[in-house]
Amino acid sequence: MSGKYFKAHEVSCCIKYFIFGFNIIFWCLSWLYRLGVLSNISSITDLGGFDPVWLFLVVGGVMFILGFAGCIGALRENSFLLKFFSVFLGIIFFLELTAGVLAFVFKDWIKDQLNFFINNNIRAYRDDIDLQNLIDFTQEYWECCGAFGADDWNLNIYFNCTDSNPSREKCGVPFSCCTKDPAEDVINTQCGYDIRAKADSEQMTFIYIKGCVPQFEKWLQDNLTVVAGIFIGIALLQIFGICLAQNLVSDIEVVRESCLFT
Repeated sequence: MSGKYFKAHEVSCCIKYFIFGFNIIFWCLSWLYRLGVLSNISSITDLGGFDPVWLFLVVGGVMFILGFAGCIGALRENSFLLKFFSVFLGIIFFLELTAGVLAFVFKDWIKDQLNFFINNNIRAYRDDIDLQNLIDFTQEYWECCGAFGADDWNLNIYFNCTDSNPSREKCGVPFSCCTKDPAEDVINTQCGYDIRAKADSEQMTFIYIKGCVPQFEKWLQDNLTVVAGIFIGIALLQIFGICLAQNLVSDIEVVRESCLFT
């Protein structure tokens, strides 16, 4: 075939290294995810005997495996790993879509579970410093107190209003329930002492009256566009990743076929 030149089909380097870079980031995030959420998480949550550590381990493991498959599949032009990556990314997308629909349908059940979660953590407020910081951050951020109100703190042995309670915090609430005075530079950690022994009208002056569950619902309603935009953005990234992987698989198979007939 002297004098004749044929332009062989080539694997797109742009797609190849874009998938590789995308999965390197995905892979690193899986490590950060696992390191970030496993710190004392079992002491922070109690979901009816279910240890959430296993959930985080599974999610982190899946992220790691997918990132590994995408990286090696793109770098080595391995069509099997790329197909594995795209199929499982599609399954994850489907599960996320299903979870979104179920969350809308069973929103009352989710609300009850959130109430159960907060109340369980209120009971164990003094048992772990990480748990304590989590609850304080939540109440300060949402400007709330308890799951549905300040009286939920009766569930805690240190804050309940029973006559047999010898604690100095009896009939009180944590400092994170207190309304903030902009003039105060130092946090008064005793601001919630004895506050629930006072009349409701007086309590409103010093602490947040609304519970964290209704405050969270209000935040979701106020930021529905932002939340929906984030989920749509994640979904589009997943679809984009699937399309790129399938495109690269097609290129690899075409190159292999052309090599067979050369």
